[in-house]
Amino acid sequence: MRVFVGVELSDEVRTLAASVTGGLRRSLANRLDARWVSAENLHITVRFIGYVPDEGVSALLEAMTEPLDMAPFEIGFSGCGRFPPRGAPRVLWIGLSAGLSSLAALHEEFNRRVAPFGYAPETRPFSAHLTLARIKDARGSVTSVDAALQSAPTFTVTQRAETVAVFETQLSPRGSRYSVLRRIRLGSWPVNG
Repeated sequence: MRVFVGVELSDEVRTLAASVTGGLRRSLANRLDARWVSAENLHITVRFIGYVPDEGVSALLEAMTEPLDMAPFEIGFSGCGRFPPRGAPRVLWIGLSAGLSSLAALHEEFNRRVAPFGYAPETRPFSAHLTLARIKDARGSVTSVDAALQSAPTFTVTQRAETVAVFETQLSPRGSRYSVLRRIRLGSWPVNG
């Protein structure tokens, strides 16, 4: 089973992100070989875990869904960008303007929770964002990607994060599908998926 921890999006944020994605797709239609994230799969990744053997799933889920001693918080979404910021783009994203310190604290908490199971912390710094697309090939049109990102509509929208979810990734030839295994209410007890 493939697992990660993330924050689900409100309907308002999901609708806005789908609209931004649609605009970028149209703008970059023939210039980019990318895997676009479908609206139903949009989320903020807090801690990627990866493959968990079947015999380890139950214990890991138990450890991850212990109560979280953190108050609900606001997440602000604003603007688009890409990783890496220079050179060939690999990921297109919507940035976060609020809630970054709370998301970083959640990331560290889940690093602590999964470490006893052999999942080492990621080597790159945590960078909270909303992934819109993973780029396979920019076809030499880095300037087109940058221009499309700069011409994306300006927006600011917020949502309240009251839960964190443990997701399972199901891979198929038609793309990944994510389903919630468990929800953990911030400042409270876990909520079953």
